[in-house]
Amino acid sequence: MAEATLNGTIVAEVMAELAALEDPKAREVNERHGDDHGVNLGKLRAVAKRLKIQQDLALELWATEDTAARLLALLICRPKAFGRDELDAMLRQARTPKVQDWLVNYVVKKSPHTEELRQAWFADPDPVVASAGWALTSERVVKKPEVLDLPGLLDVIEAQMKDAPERLQWAMNTCLAQIGIEHPGYRDRAIGIGERLEVLKDYPTPPNCTSPFAPVWIKEMVRRQGV
Repeated sequence: MAEATLNGTIVAEVMAELAALEDPKAREVNERHGDDHGVNLGKLRAVAKRLKIQQDLALELWATEDTAARLLALLICRPKAFGRDELDAMLRQARTPKVQDWLVNYVVKKSPHTEELRQAWFADPDPVVASAGWALTSERVVKKPEVLDLPGLLDVIEAQMKDAPERLQWAMNTCLAQIGIEHPGYRDRAIGIGERLEVLKDYPTPPNCTSPFAPVWIKEMVRRQGV
């Protein structure tokens, strides 16, 4: 009981610290991207650095369902401590883009269950879950393409990306671009698919940033590589 009280006290203290870091202007910006929190991510990382790795605290912060607390939990957890079903449940609970992104990139990619989850999520009927499967597939395109059917991926992208929900569409577009960037043999086809579908063609891109429109993205990255 003493331990539970202590943990509860620590959680309350951390939640109070996160509340004190809340910035209405940051929340306004984040909400435009679908994220319901107002904590500067640099300050959040500073809190995580001070707390260090604490798996039990991470689990309790995740259980609060608060977005800032969940982001902090993902920074102080121990990725390899989670089971396959735990990670699956967490992804289905992670409904905001930033929490999903950090869960996939900071936790799932470091898990021994990565490939199993990639395959399970890839064709999930929930487009948000499927987008995580595509995000993991994009990493495989770069780092471990031998486990993939690249022509088959291009077939799926060509057939489904145009009408996919936004987050799934973005993840599929990233995969398309990575295939074109990393695999010269499929580059022309990837560029051609992007040109025909015109997904993100008119996406507003700040100066000095690369457009997410796949044909532009592919050509620019290849140019930088000097290929």
